[in-house]
Amino acid sequence: MQDIRTIGIPRGLLFYQYGVLWQRFLEELGYQVEVSAPTDRAIFDAGEAASVDEVCLASKTYMGHVAALLDGGRCDAIFVPSYDSADVRAGFCTKYQSLPDLVAATFADRMPQLITMRVSKANDRKQAKADFLELGRRLGAAPRRVAHAYKVAQRAQDAADAAAAAAQQETLHLLDKYRKVAASDPTGAEQPPLAILLVAHPYIAHDPYIAGDILAAIERLGGTVIFADQTDHAAAFKRSFDFSDTLPWLINRQLAGAITMLHQQVDGIVLLSAFPCGPDSMFDDAIMRNVQGVPILNLMIDAQSGSAGVETRLESFIDILRFQGKGAYLHG
Repeated sequence: MQDIRTIGIPRGLLFYQYGVLWQRFLEELGYQVEVSAPTDRAIFDAGEAASVDEVCLASKTYMGHVAALLDGGRCDAIFVPSYDSADVRAGFCTKYQSLPDLVAATFADRMPQLITMRVSKANDRKQAKADFLELGRRLGAAPRRVAHAYKVAQRAQDAADAAAAAAQQETLHLLDKYRKVAASDPTGAEQPPLAILLVAHPYIAHDPYIAGDILAAIERLGGTVIFADQTDHAAAFKRSFDFSDTLPWLINRQLAGAITMLHQQVDGIVLLSAFPCGPDSMFDDAIMRNVQGVPILNLMIDAQSGSAGVETRLESFIDILRFQGKGAYLHG
């Protein structure tokens, strides 16, 4: 690949899982990296216009980020990796596998230069390293420099993940202290805080356009959001087998493990999915049927979803948590 100085990374899909790794790796190889701006209405509209109706909300949003990078004119190439499903217990939805082809076909008239790679087993560090080393070789970098770049990038991703998990554990610790203070108030006037576990793919939970209104509503109603994706990923993956031995998707496994680890520390669970996500439709149903002892609200959002209806359901859910107390009306 020639004449590449600046590489664009769309702020969508697996960027919220591996974005630090990707950006740092490319920067260590000497490239300038431009990440598309956070999602807004213009980015989403551009992605919806470029996509077929049948793809999910998150895929449409991703295409909007690709369009924004192409329109900006500052990128010589766009990084679009393919994450495979070679591991039957830690795979990915087909949209991740086919993403380079989808982007190339969607923007064929603009002929974008794409930097692609195949990550065959994302949960296998040794294999993932080999995949990144192969990308570095194709980019023309010296093997020693590529190995160093991957080492630095993986450490940066691990540090970012660990910091997020540690901050969230501190939040849970503080909430527990506040609950004890409220419980010791003889007047009963002190209202205990509510911890709401948000179970959603990172590209939903941390996208301000997709989930921003929902997060703001929970906070406004007195809840504190705990993100299921911001737990220790390795520990959550291991615990996920207590929930299911056959669940085939890595991120859903991490979310299931987080629920198993945290459901006794939270007052309620909000399952948030983007229409029409096939894996989530199965995963959410399994959670609703099998997780006992904590109230669960299942929300599905799409391009036409208005915030009013969602906020009404959240208000009712929070009222139930306040009125009934944690799990008071459940059995099991």
